[in-house]
Amino acid sequence: MRFSTRMLLLQLACVTVVVAICTGVFVGIGVQQLRAEAATSALSIARTVAANSDVRAGVARASADSGTPTNASLRGGPLSALAAAAEANTGALFIVITDDHGIRLAHPDPQLLGAVVSTEFAEALAGRETVSWASGTLGESARAKVPVRDPGTDEPVGEVSVGFAPSSVFKELPLLLGGVALAATVALALGAVVSFVIRRRLERLTLGLQPEEMSALVQNQAAVLDGVGDGVLAYGPNHVVTVANTMAARLLGIPDLVGRRVLDLALPAPVIAALAGESKQLSPGGRGSDAADPVVVANHVVYIDTHPVSRANRNLGMIAVIRDRTDVVNLTDRLESVATMSDALRVQRHEFANRLHVTAGLIDAGRVPDARDYLDDVLQASRTPGGSSAGEYLTEPFLVSLVEAKAAQASERGVQLTVGSDSLVRGVVSAPEDVATVVANLIDNAVNAAVHGQRPRWVDVEFLDDGDTLVVSVSDSGQGVPTGVRVFSDVQRTGLDPGAVHGRGIGLPLVRDIAAQRGGDVWLADAGGREGSGAVFCARLPGVMQAPAREVQGEK
Repeated sequence: MRFSTRMLLLQLACVTVVVAICTGVFVGIGVQQLRAEAATSALSIARTVAANSDVRAGVARASADSGTPTNASLRGGPLSALAAAAEANTGALFIVITDDHGIRLAHPDPQLLGAVVSTEFAEALAGRETVSWASGTLGESARAKVPVRDPGTDEPVGEVSVGFAPSSVFKELPLLLGGVALAATVALALGAVVSFVIRRRLERLTLGLQPEEMSALVQNQAAVLDGVGDGVLAYGPNHVVTVANTMAARLLGIPDLVGRRVLDLALPAPVIAALAGESKQLSPGGRGSDAADPVVVANHVVYIDTHPVSRANRNLGMIAVIRDRTDVVNLTDRLESVATMSDALRVQRHEFANRLHVTAGLIDAGRVPDARDYLDDVLQASRTPGGSSAGEYLTEPFLVSLVEAKAAQASERGVQLTVGSDSLVRGVVSAPEDVATVVANLIDNAVNAAVHGQRPRWVDVEFLDDGDTLVVSVSDSGQGVPTGVRVFSDVQRTGLDPGAVHGRGIGLPLVRDIAAQRGGDVWLADAGGREGSGAVFCARLPGVMQAPAREVQGEK
């Protein structure tokens, strides 16, 4: 039997029991009320009869007589006639009048006149009124006993007993039971309808799943969510998060995701758009692309894929899969920097080999002075500010090679890359990968900005070292960073106007993360935007420099 059917039957059983109990209580209260009404009516009639002057006088005379009245003398007497008339008017079962010895002076059965009553009469002679259900010669009845007082002394000299038969008391009971039965039937019908509606509602909310199926579903969900390496986030049509695993909370940097609206999360706008499935970009051909775009959140480069979820043609919301690609993008940028360095070193090696060939040829031809002049010209060119290596201001081999490689790339795009005259690097780079990633990214962003700026297009780089810390400053001739743009958080790599913002948006958060891992930072020193002056970015990288080898040997 299905769980919903069992629940329906259980609810019907509960409703039936409750209705039965309420019906029994109501019927009991109704019966007690009828009994109380009968006793009250009997007491009122008894009081009225006992207060009659003829009754009081007749009972007083009978009590004063020392003899016992005979049956014949009482039949048809005034008290019997008065009692019979009262019975006929009130519908009572009996009205009995006695003297102070309990002798019946009036009774519905004439044969019992002159005999002692079968019930107790001492309470009435003591001046107290009593109401009870008792059995006598006429059967069970609701009866009331009231003392009859002497007209002269007001002392009790007899009693009046009035009784109602159960048939007359409960003549309204069928109507009462009918009303109760009708109310009980309506209550049962209403309970059945409500139980059926609850069953349908339960099946709709659970999508027809039974408890054992939902238990297995929860177990499978927990196993899947905790077993995958990606973040999983699900929310309903109202954008309220219903499912979020630990990886999703870690990547988004928000521990309590469940129960919150996606649109209200403290996340950058591109991330919110990606989670809501609104970040689909247009391909160059103008067609929609389903490929997820990388976004930056909490120092992570993530790809967010969203998929609608439905069951039985009913929209259940969206599920977002968040993939961390920080390491991949970081490694890609470092590989690009290494490739750039390799190309620069290959060009330098080729140029150096050519110069050696020229020098060797001049010496072999016996033209030593010419060879000397040639070497002087090469050395002078390398020391010229703004030259290929800018050796006058920068002598660290790794940085020289990196700047020369980037200068060659910038030159191809019509941008002149120079080393500032305030540069001073005395140590040697000990972490080339981190330095290459940070410096190359800042230079690439500056070149991109300069390309879309006004002529002349230039990029200026300055290096300073302090112990093991390297400080880099990169400025350009671009249009600067627009006001309100957060280049380290809410800029996507794709779909941007290169002239609208400074940089590409993904590299800047990455290099800041690399610097932060070393205890440093990357920041926007000047947003620029003035005539002929673009943005200025600075980076501080602790632990990437060391003293030259000759200084270390000298200290030893």
